[in-house]
Amino acid sequence: MNPVLQKIDGIVKSNKVVLFMKGTQQFPMCGFSARACAILQDIGVQFQDVNVLDDEEIRSGIKEYGNWPTIPQLYVNHQLVGGSDIMMEMYQSGELQELLK
Repeated sequence: MNPVLQKIDGIVKSNKVVLFMKGTQQFPMCGFSARACAILQDIGVQFQDVNVLDDEEIRSGIKEYGNWPTIPQLYVNHQLVGGSDIMMEMYQSGELQELLK
């Protein structure tokens, strides 16, 4: 595994809930990241944010790591959940709240 993927793997494995996003929880830098944050904040879950805009290697590496082409990416219990559209669908159905209990 290359060093960037190892770094990402370490972040994912050391946090129960991680959101790789553009910006931070306090200052999301795109609408999709803002929506993903709003969903998690509404549920009331603590999560680690990783600003991909601060690190170009993580920004490109996360797409390879999760085999997912877009950002944001939500990981729960070391597993990729998906991006903001999937998060919204799961939130509306109650599935995301169950996963985050």
